[in-house]
Amino acid sequence: MSKKRRGSRAPEGEPQPNGSADPATPNPPAPNPPAPNPPAPNPPTTIRAAGAVTALEGLVAVIVAIVLAIREAAGHREAFISGYGTAAWFGIIGGGVLIGGIALLTGRRWGRAIAVVAQILLLPVAYALLTDSGQPWFGIPLAIAALAVLVLIFSPASTRWLVGEYTTDDPAAGSGSSSRRR
Repeated sequence: MSKKRRGSRAPEGEPQPNGSADPATPNPPAPNPPAPNPPAPNPPTTIRAAGAVTALEGLVAVIVAIVLAIREAAGHREAFISGYGTAAWFGIIGGGVLIGGIALLTGRRWGRAIAVVAQILLLPVAYALLTDSGQPWFGIPLAIAALAVLVLIFSPASTRWLVGEYTTDDPAAGSGSSSRRR
């Protein structure tokens, strides 16, 4: 009566744990899984410019968050705002906008949604700075930056690049239109 020892090989001719009949055959290497969200190739200059402006807006918001937190820690108190709460809001929102801008700079299409929403939300802020607050030195550059990013993101070169993910190389799958690669 032979007992099978742990780690021993199956008898010759019987399948091995690796699926082969030869005990000397090593396991085949596992294929490399694709990257979870690889960057799209060669984003156009318009996307990179929009990403740069969006990242700059996010960076400014993060810097404002740091300044507000430092002011609150130093003892500056205001009755109508919470320094830490406002700093947290600026840090979270600004960090998200910064990440969206960096995503566009590196050719990731998902950054477009963050950039578009940020610009649409900044337009009323710019309007309020121009009218109610009477601070055109902040309102005019903010309005120009927000409008410029929207124009850059929706320019023909940008939309062609963004649509590239949804086109197919299979002519049978298309509706007769020419297919493009990403």
